[in-house]
Amino acid sequence: MAELESPNVMPKLISFLSSQLKRVAESNDLNQQQLLHQKISVFHGLTRPPIPIQSYLERIFKYANCSPSCFIVAYVYLDRFTQRQPSLPINSFNVHRLLITSVMVAAKFMDDLYYNNAYYAKVGGITTIEMNFLEVDFLFGLGFHLNVTLGTFQAYCAHLQREMLLMQPLTFADSSLSLGKSLKAHLCYNEDDSSSHQKQQQLAV
Repeated sequence: MAELESPNVMPKLISFLSSQLKRVAESNDLNQQQLLHQKISVFHGLTRPPIPIQSYLERIFKYANCSPSCFIVAYVYLDRFTQRQPSLPINSFNVHRLLITSVMVAAKFMDDLYYNNAYYAKVGGITTIEMNFLEVDFLFGLGFHLNVTLGTFQAYCAHLQREMLLMQPLTFADSSLSLGKSLKAHLCYNEDDSSSHQKQQQLAV
């Protein structure tokens, strides 16, 4: 998307995605009833990472050198993951590992050139072995559903654009993209809700 190539857009997008994930994680942290039914997975840390979500995502953006579209696709993957794995909601104990894994998987799927797992492990502050386990669990958690159609990509862009405009006017350039239904608070945009986005067109890198 042309808008993503603007040097002013990505920092604001990173900030917005961070705030969204922070809100979701904190909300799930407070849901004590939900905590009783949550599974402990490889994504869960023993303690909350000291680095803020925004600082962590900014670090990934700085060092991953992946295409801007990867961050939208990573957002799509996180949404799909939480839908398919309701017992593993995003919280303060797993959000960092989910972030680094989703961006890495998106980069591998979207970009012709990308760094290996060892590099992403260093960026994410974890071991290569752990990065490997996270990737495998994430892929199985997604059911290996990695393809993102053009319609789905545009829908997520449109939602993010609209939400960012509500928070900070003129964050994105004007766009003709439209989204029929907003993402739910827990990052849940149902791709099946909009038949117009069921094109089988593969996203261009």
